[in-house]
Amino acid sequence: MDKIVAEPRFDDDATASSADFASLYLIERKLLWLSSWMIHNANHLRPNRDGLKVGGHQASCASVVSIMTALYFHILRPQDRVAVKPHAGPVLHAINYLFGRQTVDKMAGLRQVGGAQAYPSRTKDGGEIDFSTGSVGLGVAITSFAGLIQDYLRAHDMVSPERPVSRHVAIAGDAELDEGNIYEALLEGWKHDVRDVWWVVDYNRQSLDSVMPDRLFGRFEGLFRDMGWNVMSLKYGKALEAAFRKPGGTALRAWIDDCPNSLYSALTFQGGAAWRQALLADLGRSRGVRAIIDPMTDESLAGLMTNLAGHDLPTLIEAFTAAARSDQPTCFLAYTTKGAGLPFAGHKDNHSGLMNEEQMNAFRSLMQIREGHEWDAYEGIPQPDRLRHFVASVPFATPLTPTGRTLAAPMVPVPDVLPHGSFAGRKMSTQGAFGEMLSEIGRGTGDCADLARHIVTMSPDVTVSTSLGPWVNRRGVFDRHTRNDVFRDSKLASAQRWGMSPEGQHIELGIAEQNLFLLLAAAGLAAPMQGARLLPIGTVYDPFVNRGHDALVYGCYQDARFMLVATPSGITLAPEGGQHQSTNTPLLGMVQDRIAAYEPAYADEFAILFRHGFDWMQRPEGSSVWFRLSTRQLDQPDRPLDPAAVIAGAHWVAPPAAGARLAIIYQGAVAPEAEAAFAALREDEPGAGLMAITSPDRLFANWRAAQRARRNGDAGAQAHIETLLAPLSPDAGLVTVLDGHPSTHAWLGGVRGQRIQTLGPDHFGQSGDIPDLYRIYGIDEDAILSACAAVMLG
Repeated sequence: MDKIVAEPRFDDDATASSADFASLYLIERKLLWLSSWMIHNANHLRPNRDGLKVGGHQASCASVVSIMTALYFHILRPQDRVAVKPHAGPVLHAINYLFGRQTVDKMAGLRQVGGAQAYPSRTKDGGEIDFSTGSVGLGVAITSFAGLIQDYLRAHDMVSPERPVSRHVAIAGDAELDEGNIYEALLEGWKHDVRDVWWVVDYNRQSLDSVMPDRLFGRFEGLFRDMGWNVMSLKYGKALEAAFRKPGGTALRAWIDDCPNSLYSALTFQGGAAWRQALLADLGRSRGVRAIIDPMTDESLAGLMTNLAGHDLPTLIEAFTAAARSDQPTCFLAYTTKGAGLPFAGHKDNHSGLMNEEQMNAFRSLMQIREGHEWDAYEGIPQPDRLRHFVASVPFATPLTPTGRTLAAPMVPVPDVLPHGSFAGRKMSTQGAFGEMLSEIGRGTGDCADLARHIVTMSPDVTVSTSLGPWVNRRGVFDRHTRNDVFRDSKLASAQRWGMSPEGQHIELGIAEQNLFLLLAAAGLAAPMQGARLLPIGTVYDPFVNRGHDALVYGCYQDARFMLVATPSGITLAPEGGQHQSTNTPLLGMVQDRIAAYEPAYADEFAILFRHGFDWMQRPEGSSVWFRLSTRQLDQPDRPLDPAAVIAGAHWVAPPAAGARLAIIYQGAVAPEAEAAFAALREDEPGAGLMAITSPDRLFANWRAAQRARRNGDAGAQAHIETLLAPLSPDAGLVTVLDGHPSTHAWLGGVRGQRIQTLGPDHFGQSGDIPDLYRIYGIDEDAILSACAAVMLG
């Protein structure tokens, strides 16, 4: 575990009166300038070789500058973790620049190779980014699950009790609240009584294409309160609140409250004269209102009417300070103006709008920036040394560790062989082998004690049907509060012991696969985020990986480390039919970056891979691991295996003779059909070979790596699959079969230019038993033999 730098002494309940508002206003101004200039530079000043718009979101950055100023320069502590809305990435880069954690070169290279990313990215922008947020909505939801993981780690004494608790903060665009995964996460957080989570909603009432519906905030408030959240609606700033207290102020407030979002946005864009005309048309007979607005210039009137709480630092800091006194999850609905302070503020088309050269020059003058000094951190700032000292003194400026915000945790030792009974001669499935082995690890004895302690399992209401039941019986269900197993207490017979306590090591989820993958991602980031390593295992029905695929991609993109066990799979489900069948998941495993996908046929292969998975997911060069397993029970062979070959992705079950003309290659549950076809084939082709693929993903990745190495001058580079296929004749035929899409294996013909017939279902949904379905979809023994004849005949 990384050594934590001593936390600076500051009051967590610091009041707004303790804030140095003079400095905060200057920082707010500087962040608006730097974020706008960063985007302008990328679009107007850099060479554009392909003619495509580089893009950026100046208006979305401006919308959230005040919120981020209040958080990063007054409220946040070093241990807090933040997910910044995607379109405010340039503001976050500017903040890190002021903290000395970002460079001018990176900012000048925004959206360019080697430059700062368009949206905050853990893997591309480095350790100062807590959560990647390019997938809208997912960055918000993961903070709730990160809070749950923090609760888990502390309940299991995996972090020092002296280490300060982290607050998990999401800065969200209001349009992100259209995402369904937000509400799935909200409900799951309520079930688990999640603490120390803030969602700050940049409520500018504008999405990409339109203005948000009126009064939508009321729905948001109700939803959050129903889920046990504290809701703070931050609508008006100090200037407007003062105006409301004057004679006529009540009428003015009612007028603004009733003003449609679209009209408010239009008036904001049009400016003070338009505000005056609209107010006089509706409230011109009110002496009190006239007394408020008549003495004001158009410019000051526009400033008053757009004095929303989301741009008012005293209001924001008061609200954040009040909420910080409790660990209750809190949603701040902070009213803002999209593009505040920029020439297109409020315009409904400003989402991707960019200031032109003339507008930027005027903005530069307003900000007192000299030409050629646009990137200077304190250009245009009076008394820059004073502000520099202020920035260095704020709590968040203190590094979390001597090397930054990324923590570390030692690897958990994995025994050379995981405990399991004898497989040979038994009839069992790979899913059954998974359940048995995990149960044996769950005993927590011998050299598995430490391994068992670091495993946490999770499942979206399919715990028992994915063979996690024995593990849960041994290790218990996690809950922040102890809850007895009523059936057990009542002495009612049940195979499952579902007592819940803080000591449990299984997290039960509702049927929402996105939540599973977000929780896996949060648990898989425990080492860099919390300094304590978890080995998360999540189980789900294989076809329903598709439901949570976006969140799976998101977790892998952040380089979270977890083990996904997807089972049961394929049309081998047989009688269940319909949507419980799957064909595309082997392809998903191949194309998904930062995950190693495996599909063993037999328990002995799984045992090797299960052990490798625990090791691989911890290595710096490693990744997450995905097992596609089956409920089909097969007669288990008694044989020696080369673990390196199984891990590399394939091995010969029956090696071919030198110069052989044919090989059958199978993957997963169709092994008996392939073996039967091979036995029949050997009568006519005694030199043929039989190969088992355990991972088309690892095979293909290794082949690609060898190709790159040869292109880069390493003529001797050889892929594992090239070595395996080398004994075959150059014109040999290959017949491949799996319970998955046949294109999973189609690339094998290109390894050595051999003819290939690929078998596998390319559609699904028919109920039946295995013999019927395998016959209908062309993966039975007869289909394999027919393909052998076809490939031999050319």
